Amino acid sequence: MLNGIFRKPRYAQIKGRKDENVDNKPKIPAGMWIKCKACKGSIYHQDIKKNHGICPTCNYHFPLAARSRIHQILDRGSWKELDKDMESVNPLGFDSYNRKLEKAKDISKQNEAVLTGVGKINKIKLVIGVMDSRFMMGSMGSVVGEKISRAIEYATEHRLPLILFTASGGARMQEGIFSLMQMAKTSAALARHDDNGLLYITVLTNPTTGGVTASFAMLGDIIIAEPGALVGFAGPRVIEQTIKQKLPRGFQQSEFLQEHGMIDMIVERRELRDKLSSLLLLHQPKEGDIDV
Repeated sequence: MLNGIFRKPRYAQIKGRKDENVDNKPKIPAGMWIKCKACKGSIYHQDIKKNHGICPTCNYHFPLAARSRIHQILDRGSWKELDKDMESVNPLGFDSYNRKLEKAKDISKQNEAVLTGVGKINKIKLVIGVMDSRFMMGSMGSVVGEKISRAIEYATEHRLPLILFTASGGARMQEGIFSLMQMAKTSAALARHDDNGLLYITVLTNPTTGGVTASFAMLGDIIIAEPGALVGFAGPRVIEQTIKQKLPRGFQQSEFLQEHGMIDMIVERRELRDKLSSLLLLHQPKEGDIDV
């Protein structure tokens, strides 16, 4: 009577056959849910989009695409891009660099790691540059430095305020000294902008490191950072390995930098447009003002 009681059912013995109910799980489209790097929670991507790219649970500021940032900050219809057809070449013949450039273009849907142009914030005209970390981690090569320098020169020539949003892993190693030269070039252009008594604001986003930090990112008349942004020259792990010491908690985050006088203010993304508008309005030249 007990013969065969422990034998597997016939359907389970057939190789490759599955119970009809096993594979009835709902299919979730890729990208519908995003995992927050800070709180590790899963968030519906539309909720993040509606919340300016901020986690509704822990307030983590996700990296923004350059065009999304421009859409958030500028008056609708006021954006006019400068130097949009400039593209990087391979001056040192670096192996695989051309392939990486093409991949970066495909991912970011733009030609380089920065967009520059002219626009308005509450009808105040300005020059704006926005870096995009999706393009080779926002690294600064020859074209990035050239586009930023030209944007600064345009602002100087037309006597306009300038705002640069930084997001970068630093200099682009595939271009060697050509990349490092951009630090001096952008800084010199900013000195001429400053000599003309014009306003320059930097907005540091996560991450802003390397040669970008050591040049135009920290030269703003007013330096703003988003909450929790990593800002520094070398990364904290590199510093710890070099000095063989544990760094203070939160070292190189924007809150730490504000506490130690490195930046002027931390502004949440939802409030950033209004804050920039107020600063621009405050520094608008009044009728009768003269250069000293």
